[in-house]
Amino acid sequence: SEVDSTGGAFEQVVLSDLIPMIDETYRTHADREHRAIAGLSMGGGQSLQIGLTHLNTFSVVASFSGVREMDIETAYDGVFADPAAFDQNANLLYLHCGTVGLDARIYRSVRKLCDDLCQAGVKPVEFGEAEGFGHEWQTWRYALHDFAPRLFNRKQ
Repeated sequence: SEVDSTGGAFEQVVLSDLIPMIDETYRTHADREHRAIAGLSMGGGQSLQIGLTHLNTFSVVASFSGVREMDIETAYDGVFADPAAFDQNANLLYLHCGTVGLDARIYRSVRKLCDDLCQAGVKPVEFGEAEGFGHEWQTWRYALHDFAPRLFNRKQ
């Protein structure tokens, strides 16, 4: 199944309501270079949808156990079709999942996506896995532990 190209009402809430509320309430650097989006399971899929179609808003996009099979030429409005442009616009695409249970299928999708992106020449992609863990909190704890130190590291 192909990835939907619209995030619907949730996307609008994140972009129009949530981000402005966070920037007004907290001491943030309110620019794309200091903004990431991440989620787990269905939220990971939503993070990919919102983040990859709004790289003018987010510099880092992460999904924990939230990747489906996709065609990298057309997914997310074709964001991967031009690897050089993607590399220029994204600081990091981080993907993580377990390897068993429900995550076994997700793991195959993530591996294929990472392999396809690597073959296409897309560079700012990192993949992590929780060997022997499934679609569960322990997997996502490992993901957060691996992902958090990578946030907002400037490109070399």
